[in-house]
Amino acid sequence: MAAPHPHWYFDFVSPFSYLHWQKLRRLPQARDIVPVPILFGAVLDQLGIRGPAEIDGKRLFTYRKVQWQAEHEGVPLRFPPTHPFNPLPALRLCIAAGTTIHAIDAIFDWLWRDGLAGDTAQALEPLAHALGLDAEAAVADAAVKAQLRANTEQALAAGVFGVPTLEIGGELFWGNDAHGLMETVLADPDWLHRGEAGRLAELPVGIRRGGA
Repeated sequence: MAAPHPHWYFDFVSPFSYLHWQKLRRLPQARDIVPVPILFGAVLDQLGIRGPAEIDGKRLFTYRKVQWQAEHEGVPLRFPPTHPFNPLPALRLCIAAGTTIHAIDAIFDWLWRDGLAGDTAQALEPLAHALGLDAEAAVADAAVKAQLRANTEQALAAGVFGVPTLEIGGELFWGNDAHGLMETVLADPDWLHRGEAGRLAELPVGIRRGGA
């Protein structure tokens, strides 16, 4: 039986997803990776945690880190007018467009390269038109909404806790700065089970906060 294709879980609200997409699509294995747009906010709600942009102090640090990573990696980046923003219209537009590489590129570029708003169907209408879609219809489509919910439920079932996350053979690799590790595991999945890396899966928990 062939190994399942790696799945890449992402949300357009995440600048780290934008940065990681630039590297992911250049991988030799890129054509085998299945991109899965999800609603990151629903993941946070389910896990009972807050995103970095929702924590005072961490928000500005995270934005500076994003900007530094973009400049360090040679990726053009300009923040949208507000952040966090409602990513539902962009996610639904992506799904309506077939979650193709072209659509993902176009939406990421609109939001994070050009710094344009994408939090309403009206804001995305020029982009939707370029993709051959009507933004209002795409965002309101019941099948599209259902697919986004299914994608998010799939991510939660897989154990996803942040975006971007690459799932390789049931193992999760999170974050733009984990790209090198992802490359290693894609090329050599057995690395996870050798030496000290292999021992980590059985490392005992020494203490837990908040009680027993």
